[in-house]
Amino acid sequence: MLFFGAYAVLGSNGILALGDYKRQIAARNKQLATLSHRRETLKNRVALLDPRHANPDMVDELVRKELNVAHPDEVIVPLK
Repeated sequence: MLFFGAYAVLGSNGILALGDYKRQIAARNKQLATLSHRRETLKNRVALLDPRHANPDMVDELVRKELNVAHPDEVIVPLK
């Protein structure tokens, strides 16, 4: 009986491990919220780049960023 009682308190699934489990769950929930927000952001960008009706501003932003192009009459201000 003593062994089972001690294991219920000190074991890997015992009462003392409950606080660690709660801390891990809170950390995972925070990570899930961050990843869900990132997923929604990417989902929105994909919708803006749909070939059937692409958003001209998003296309322009991507072309400038990926191909490093600019209009001849634009002034480029480098930022650190």
